[in-house]
Amino acid sequence: MSDIIDELSWRGLIAVSTDRDDLRKALDSGPVTCYGGFDPTAPGLHIGNLALLLTMRRFQLAGHRPIGLVGGATGLIGDPSGKSAERSLNPRELVSGWVERIRAEVSRFLDFSPGPAGALVVSNLDWTQQLPALDFLRDIGKHFPLSQMLSREAVRARLEAGGISYTEFSYQVLQANDFLELHRRHGCLLQLGGSDQWGNLVAGVDLIRRVTGDTAHALATPLITKPDGTKYGKSEGGAIWISPELMSPYAFYQFWLNRADEEVPSLLRVYTFRSREEIEALEQETARRPAARAGQRALARDVTALVHGEQQLEAAIASSQALFGQGDLRALDASTIAAALAEVPHVIIDGGPGSLPPIADLMAAAGIEPSKSAARRAIAEGGAYLNNVKVADQDAVPAPGDLLHGRFLVLRRGKRTIAGAELRRGTGPVGPPPI
Repeated sequence: MSDIIDELSWRGLIAVSTDRDDLRKALDSGPVTCYGGFDPTAPGLHIGNLALLLTMRRFQLAGHRPIGLVGGATGLIGDPSGKSAERSLNPRELVSGWVERIRAEVSRFLDFSPGPAGALVVSNLDWTQQLPALDFLRDIGKHFPLSQMLSREAVRARLEAGGISYTEFSYQVLQANDFLELHRRHGCLLQLGGSDQWGNLVAGVDLIRRVTGDTAHALATPLITKPDGTKYGKSEGGAIWISPELMSPYAFYQFWLNRADEEVPSLLRVYTFRSREEIEALEQETARRPAARAGQRALARDVTALVHGEQQLEAAIASSQALFGQGDLRALDASTIAAALAEVPHVIIDGGPGSLPPIADLMAAAGIEPSKSAARRAIAEGGAYLNNVKVADQDAVPAPGDLLHGRFLVLRRGKRTIAGAELRRGTGPVGPPPI
């Protein structure tokens, strides 16, 4: 088995852990069962969750056994970590549906082949819903000193911000009990999670020690943040979902392609399985020729293929090339064009195909030129395109046949500035003001 601790260290994937030497000895002695938890507090997983899933996959490739835990029970409660106010409790039926969606998403990234490293996916509702309140208080609750619970960072922050309900206060006990149950049922010795979960992780380690006398471990990965320090998370705005129903593969590909140079080295380490030598070579190439964006292209290809498959990756690349004049826009399906135009400035056209506005008006309305007169100048100078065809006439009006799939127009100024227009008959405006 490879040394997973060294692997995670150079990738920057260890924020904090229990005793590093003891953990390394346990991992070196044979296959270790580890787990990571995913609460169904949204209809799918995002790239913050993906970082944990890929860390679990790295453990599996090193010969260890991962368990994906979907929080059918804890998802009904809500983790206070990182939250400044009480969560709204979702209906049981909604959470149940999200559990199944997330179970399927977790399963995509783990290997379930028979053997000592074969993965499992479980729901903590299986044991939590059977646990009587009195047994929970007597057998589990008695092992949690109140002073220790109050000292947890998530709890302390909420108390300082105005208070916390007993429901969310009890979350750390439920998560600790999950670790104990997985230790009893499957010999689980290691819990993985984000660094904002550290208090919950060590609560489980402590509970196992108090109840069984056994030694268990916890390892927290750093939170994946934007350059401004905010999370790429589902509740922070701008979530990057891994489900194609929540975010198109094209938009997903574009997200990675558009990362800033300073973001790319760490993202390559966390989200790809490229070797240290490959990543360092990409860093050097990016430093030498930043305009080529070699690191961004490798990152976008690897992560999109990993999440959506090679076929969707190639479709996303073809779509990107077509939008920028290197392919046939008419070869793209309607859903791909809609997804692509959703990522750029766009304007809604009310009316019928026979009453389309002039191209200069569309360019100004979409915002790729500041005014109609500026758009007319761009056309006169040869820098305006409709569906990748250069516009020669300042007064040109799109023909009905120019509408892609009877709905879309792709506008371009120069090589890189893209906008779109969409005809929506009788639906009223959905984006910028209609014209």
